[in-house]
Amino acid sequence: PGVSVGVFLSVFMCFWLYLGLQKRKLIKAKQSFFEHNGGVILQQQMRSYSGTAGGGGGGFKIFSEEELEKATNNFSADQILGRGGHGIVYKGVLEDKAVVAIKKSKVMEATETKEFAREMLILSQINHRNVVKLHGCCLEVEVPMLVYEYVSNGTLYHYIHGGEGLDNNKALDTRLRIAAESAEALSYMHSSASPPILHGDVKTANILLDDNLTAKVTDFGASKLAPNDEVEIATLVQGTCGYLDPEYLMTCQLTDKSDVYSFGVVLLELLTGKKPIRFDGPEEGRSLVSGFMIAAKVGGHYELLDNQVRNEMRPEALEEITHLMMRCVSMSGEERPSMKEVAERLEALRRYQRHPWGQAGAGDPEEGQSLLGREQQRDVNYKFKPQDVLDLEEASTYTFSL
Repeated sequence: PGVSVGVFLSVFMCFWLYLGLQKRKLIKAKQSFFEHNGGVILQQQMRSYSGTAGGGGGGFKIFSEEELEKATNNFSADQILGRGGHGIVYKGVLEDKAVVAIKKSKVMEATETKEFAREMLILSQINHRNVVKLHGCCLEVEVPMLVYEYVSNGTLYHYIHGGEGLDNNKALDTRLRIAAESAEALSYMHSSASPPILHGDVKTANILLDDNLTAKVTDFGASKLAPNDEVEIATLVQGTCGYLDPEYLMTCQLTDKSDVYSFGVVLLELLTGKKPIRFDGPEEGRSLVSGFMIAAKVGGHYELLDNQVRNEMRPEALEEITHLMMRCVSMSGEERPSMKEVAERLEALRRYQRHPWGQAGAGDPEEGQSLLGREQQRDVNYKFKPQDVLDLEEASTYTFSL
């Protein structure tokens, strides 16, 4: 019996020592990941911010892996909100009962790791009603996890293509509002954030809708901080087929005008109800942008618009929003408007459409022109003629008569 007890104690001690070593190994690995992902720098920056007048991390928190495992029931499959190119998003409930969306990314480049802490702090300071709030991150894992506010009503992609939403009576106004709000969010990132932030992957799947169908731009997984000098960012091309700026594809330089192009595709998606890329049918009709531009050459682009858009929008507003969209998807970045201008034009269009004299088939043209801000546009001609769009095969650029 004494020998049996001795053997048992020896085995127990060995097992206890093994567990202890494994725990130390795990703690060491977590600490290593934390430091590698810029956790020490981020903590210092957060303390520095909280020490400044009116500072503070804006509620930003560094979460432990254990906290996020608990919040998602150990990353259970039934907590998955969506999957994307960058990773999986889970719904989670924190200890304080706050509902959040936790993004578990797949990979991150070494160059991104170096900038991660700085980018996290800057993104945490953003407080805009149309930008999904970043609540915190977890750094003690190989690839950092991000914790965002939870937005309840799915994506704009699902709203357009999921067979819901576009049938109700206010669909046109809702679409214009969502477009204006999304443009306002990107305008804020480009013009008001310091330093400016480029999204890099603008698409309808990255625009979320809350219970009131308020738009909230999310997923800055491909985002870049705009450089302080005039040198543009040279980077590996990231983005989504159908939304990618052709100029960015050719130069590998992400600019604010790359976001403008992608937003132009989002606007076209909202106006037509069609997906940006179709993999069935003839090759020339697979790209929504190319198909629209080719149709514009012969004045047939209005046929591609959603019936409700064609029937309920006044002709002047329809020409204006179509012209705005076509400027956004110009092949040349220089010819595209800024997001600030896009946001202002869309908001003016929405106000114009909502006014009693802005309803289809009614109103005073002079009132309409004033509302649309035409007086500031030097009598821009919004009528499209075949010569307004250069041949896609010959020149690969789009121009407009002014």
